[in-house]
Amino acid sequence: MVLSEKKFNKILNLFIVLIASTLFFRVFCSWIITLFVLFCIFFYQKLNFTKKTSTLILCIASPFLLEILFFWNNDSLFAGLKSLEKTVSLLLLPICIIGNKDRINFHTVLRTYISVSVLLVLFFFIRFMIISPKFFDVYMKGMELWEVGYKFANSFGMHGPALNMHLAFITCCSFWFVLEALKNRKGVFLNIFLVLLSFFFVLFVNTRLALFNVILGVGVVFLNDVKKRYNIQKVILLFTTCTIVSIGMIYFYIQKNPYMKEKYATVTLAHIDKIGELDSVENPEAQVSNSLVTRLSIWKSALEVSKKYFLFGVGSSDGKEALYDYYNKTNQKFLFKYKFPVHNQYIDFTIKFGILGLLVSLLYMLTIGYLGFTTKKSIIIIFFLIFSLTNLVDDFLIRFDGIVFSGFWSSIFVCYWDKFTNPDK
Repeated sequence: MVLSEKKFNKILNLFIVLIASTLFFRVFCSWIITLFVLFCIFFYQKLNFTKKTSTLILCIASPFLLEILFFWNNDSLFAGLKSLEKTVSLLLLPICIIGNKDRINFHTVLRTYISVSVLLVLFFFIRFMIISPKFFDVYMKGMELWEVGYKFANSFGMHGPALNMHLAFITCCSFWFVLEALKNRKGVFLNIFLVLLSFFFVLFVNTRLALFNVILGVGVVFLNDVKKRYNIQKVILLFTTCTIVSIGMIYFYIQKNPYMKEKYATVTLAHIDKIGELDSVENPEAQVSNSLVTRLSIWKSALEVSKKYFLFGVGSSDGKEALYDYYNKTNQKFLFKYKFPVHNQYIDFTIKFGILGLLVSLLYMLTIGYLGFTTKKSIIIIFFLIFSLTNLVDDFLIRFDGIVFSGFWSSIFVCYWDKFTNPDK
């Protein structure tokens, strides 16, 4: 089949935009990725790699390569294959995207991703108000507020923390585009609308780390971009305006959501002296399920398991069971009853693959950091900070919405990095 370069570029970029815009939908996005990979295989002669980009592809694919290397360590063949299948996109996406690096427009893809994602979440928010009036009415009355954000995410098949990881990144990128719009005096109000709406959704889903990540990300943009583009008077004015608007939104939100104040001030640090002793807390389901002490208790147990299997791990298919067995053997009834996973990607990989798992998880995160700090691109640095910090309290390299999210954007970042480091190409 003969396809002109112009048509090939259009189809390629359409696939890229579709993948970015459907990351919320596992099944649909998987089909688009499959078609995209087949398209790239059919036109494999158009793929182009250098030694440096090939090395970066291997870094992004390292979790998948680790699965292959330790496949022998799985007790269950089926579970091992299932785990392998989850991470194969970390090999295929970099090959297909980075191989076409000269045809991809970083800012166009990012802008489309932001616009479509915010509109989709807005649509699902309105839908949630209609199909779940009970939860929304309860929310408006200030009751059961801890649950509504998760119910909203679940209403369209997303996990609350995963949705808020996306939204935190989108909010920070929207803020970056606000600065671009102010500089070019074009599309200012649209970009302000997107940043305010995405920030509202971060507050609505209400996960603690996401709010911290937004503050951190906006701080990165100020330090890295605002000071370069504007004089000190404009920087102070912009900073003051953003601070007032943010505080106003948070204050208004807390008035409607008093549980947020309790969650951040009281619930988080409740019973912190009971690490590893959660069963001594009366009614732990109500008292500590949403507290830091539960995560610390999980990590304490997970570290003990990882020490035992530090050389080779227990295999990707047996990591959870090894942790659950430890809960049972150490008589931690609350953790065993609810089968709490590790909630830390670095420890999770250490349990599964031993010391090499820990090194690969660090390599994967630091590769993104390398791309960001080499190019000094705020958006890439923000992604690195959000994804690496989020994986301290969750394990997103075992989930589609973390694997594809990170693999896709890491590949796009390499395309930008290649153009940045080779400006004469």
